[in-house]
Amino acid sequence: MDAPVHSTAQLFAQLGLPADPGSIYRFIDKHRPLPDCVKLSEAPFWTPSQAAFLREGLQADADWAPIIDALNAALHETSDQPALSSPCAM
Repeated sequence: MDAPVHSTAQLFAQLGLPADPGSIYRFIDKHRPLPDCVKLSEAPFWTPSQAAFLREGLQADADWAPIIDALNAALHETSDQPALSSPCAM
């Protein structure tokens, strides 16, 4: 398997976010877990341009796709405690 063309830090920089390891960790920790019914590009914390970049990067299977997939997986990881209610059921 080939290594991703871009790193997580490069993706965060492309999105206009702080790209140092601590900032990336804090961002993921703050925003996870995303409910399974929420697509990465539809998460409420993205700006419209960030959401478009993520959506287009996956749809076009661009060289950004592997690292966008990795961010998607990281943000959808669940914690040890179940959510009390799911926004998906609303």
